[in-house]
Amino acid sequence: MDMLHDLFTKLPLMALFVTICLGYLVGKFTVGRFTLGGISGSLLIGVIIGQFNVPLDPEIKGIFFALFIYCVGYQGGPQFFSSLNLKSLNQLVAAFMMTLFGLLTVLGCAYLYDLDRGTAAGLAAGGLTQSAIIGTAGSSIQHLTDASAESIKLMQTNVAVGYAICYIFGTIGPILMVTWFFPTIMRWDLRKEALDLANKMSGGKVILEPGQFDVVKRVDTRFYVVEAGCKAAGMTPWQVAESVAGLAIGAVIRNGETLDMKSSIILKEGDTVAVTGLVKVFEEVPNWLVREVASPKGFQLVEEHRDIILTNKHYHGATLGSLQKIDLETRHGIFISKVSRMGRDLMTVPELELQCGDLIQFTGTTPDLNRIQKMVGHHVTSAPITDFVFFGLGMAIGMLLGLIHFSVFGVPVVLGSGVGCLLSGLFFGWLKSRQPRFASLPVGASTFLRDFGLAVFVAVVGINAGPQAVSSMKEYGLTLFFLGVVVTLLPQLVGFFFNYFVLRIKNPIEAMACIVGGRSSNAGFAGLLDKAGNATPVVTFTVCYAVANVFLTLWGPVIVGIVSKNA
Repeated sequence: MDMLHDLFTKLPLMALFVTICLGYLVGKFTVGRFTLGGISGSLLIGVIIGQFNVPLDPEIKGIFFALFIYCVGYQGGPQFFSSLNLKSLNQLVAAFMMTLFGLLTVLGCAYLYDLDRGTAAGLAAGGLTQSAIIGTAGSSIQHLTDASAESIKLMQTNVAVGYAICYIFGTIGPILMVTWFFPTIMRWDLRKEALDLANKMSGGKVILEPGQFDVVKRVDTRFYVVEAGCKAAGMTPWQVAESVAGLAIGAVIRNGETLDMKSSIILKEGDTVAVTGLVKVFEEVPNWLVREVASPKGFQLVEEHRDIILTNKHYHGATLGSLQKIDLETRHGIFISKVSRMGRDLMTVPELELQCGDLIQFTGTTPDLNRIQKMVGHHVTSAPITDFVFFGLGMAIGMLLGLIHFSVFGVPVVLGSGVGCLLSGLFFGWLKSRQPRFASLPVGASTFLRDFGLAVFVAVVGINAGPQAVSSMKEYGLTLFFLGVVVTLLPQLVGFFFNYFVLRIKNPIEAMACIVGGRSSNAGFAGLLDKAGNATPVVTFTVCYAVANVFLTLWGPVIVGIVSKNA
């Protein structure tokens, strides 16, 4: 033990990375659907390693939390602002009310059991499974003027302790509620309801696990010979495509040479044509091009998948079907392969309502895709280039916003760098969706900064809290655990019946998606997807998740401001 103490004293950063390593290793522990997770694992291991009194600069956690929360806001910005519309008003209200019920429950527990500010914030972070509260509450505690330095340090420790004690049931609770409790008392069969909703939406889509892929082709390319007397002879490729919806002639080969595709081309006997289209339309092709042949030797027809962010306001709120019905000259040879929102794939059905910020994947040749891109939005380049001018500007603005402090009904509230960077990230993420030339932060880069920032932050919190953590656990342990159960379950119960009877959200899948989205519970969402068996909960969850993520994070300073007791 002395050797480890000496080693961690000389190399405190080594202790940090050992904490992350062991934390994520422990986080792989799984019981049923419950997985501890790397963040909780890092916190627990950090508390253990913290017993060695590692001299780790606490400023490190502030830097990495700012990176984490900025990226959270950046990734959620487009969806957060685009979801603020009348069409999804019920879901927006449901998400906000769920977070409000959670806040009121935490404040009630703090009042009844005389909890200090740090313990109350930790109860919220763990019971509501919102790790960001650790940072926003901790930042507000740091700026308290009515508490001693020793009291501030102890309350910051209590935030971590409360989170660690309450997190486990906070993760399990939503899974039990949406997959067992609510369906049981309402006598709902979630699988049947998901199938019914999918049929109502004109089809369902199975959520694939990492490494899985769908072997069934949606779009295919085949070759046909133009024969004398067939209906396509004497027509242009565009006229054939106009006659058979969902089909395009991508190439015409005449006497061994590939012709330049122009609207003036007339198909002649003996031409070989490459026909690309939705698989289902090939049943109609023999009526126009009678004989299918093998592809010419050595022939290549190069196409690409192009991801385009929807920025054209004309299509915001429009259906996918309306986008597929634009004029033939523009959409010729172009097929929609996938639509994603906040990183989650949606069902590509005609009734899907598009929102600015959606990522639409088109398939076609480069000239064809260039046409559609001008109408729809901005090409998301595969080149991982970060706009460091706007990244630095966004972080700086976030830090400045964190200095803002004000009073609400006499309650002092300090935003702190966490909330400031969240607001800044939301804005710059939204700006990127509207003006794609600016503020670029590739998905891979932002995801790494988000995950690594949170991992480092939580590990430092655990290490710094280690020396006082044991005594805090002895003081609040069992009581805090049961309070965490209350904070986990009560808002869901109240929220469900409020949504059902007041907001009239009665579709079982949408009702359950509002519950897990309003808690920003990824574990609960995974359980709901497993029960549903398709992607029907995704849209509702995404809208509620974007709103809840923001407000739950904001509750950190609010709790610190309202709860008046210092440790």
